[in-house]
Amino acid sequence: MVELKTDTSIDAMEAAGQIVGRALSAVRDAAEVGVSLLDLDEVARRVLREAGARSPFLGYRPSFAPTPFPAVICASVNDAIVHGVPNGYRLRDGDLVSIDCGAELDGWVGDSAISFVVGRPRAEDLRLIETAERALMAGIEAAVVGNRIGDIAHAVGSVCRAAGYGILDGFGGHGVGRRMHEDPPVPNEGRPGRGLPLRHGMVLAIEPMLIAGGTDGYHVSPDGWTLRTNDGSRAAHAEHTVAITKTGPRILTAPR
Repeated sequence: MVELKTDTSIDAMEAAGQIVGRALSAVRDAAEVGVSLLDLDEVARRVLREAGARSPFLGYRPSFAPTPFPAVICASVNDAIVHGVPNGYRLRDGDLVSIDCGAELDGWVGDSAISFVVGRPRAEDLRLIETAERALMAGIEAAVVGNRIGDIAHAVGSVCRAAGYGILDGFGGHGVGRRMHEDPPVPNEGRPGRGLPLRHGMVLAIEPMLIAGGTDGYHVSPDGWTLRTNDGSRAAHAEHTVAITKTGPRILTAPR
């Protein structure tokens, strides 16, 4: 069932979303050559702690997971697409890093992700990240009252496919509210004019997940969490929590 949020609830969700935005900015600022993924997780923990927020990631265990998630961020490097578990890996020059983070404040959740390159970037990595961000914005622009879920999916997928990239098979965005994952699912590819109608008060996480090699397949790492590209190519992930309102889409996780 899709829960429509009140304007007051959306304001509260934006407060949580702003904490997520600050955590992601702090992690990106700290991500230098030689810094470990565990160090980055600690940066995000500190931001959440100082804001009085808790992590909806820490201890999360969906049906597919062998163990509860042990961190407050997902840190996915190079061929890791999403769900990367922070560990002692130290960042190297040219690494492509995707960080996904959530925060729960006063019972409401925000969820967002960014991708960036550490040190000297390769042009193809910058193009991949730029396309993920452009696909995200296309999806957000389609998130208006009167459209349907399929319009968001089509907008995201069209940008990705036009650039020659693959789209992570079977994964996409989702509703957000009191829980991190709520109805409805928001695919990253679909047909316009299809699916659930978009209404004022719906809050969605829109999140393109692009694979540079052009294929859609993935495999699960031995940790039981990290999804990696089958072809070994790099991946990028971009995400915002977005409220659908009568006056247009409202991004709740963009830092002010």
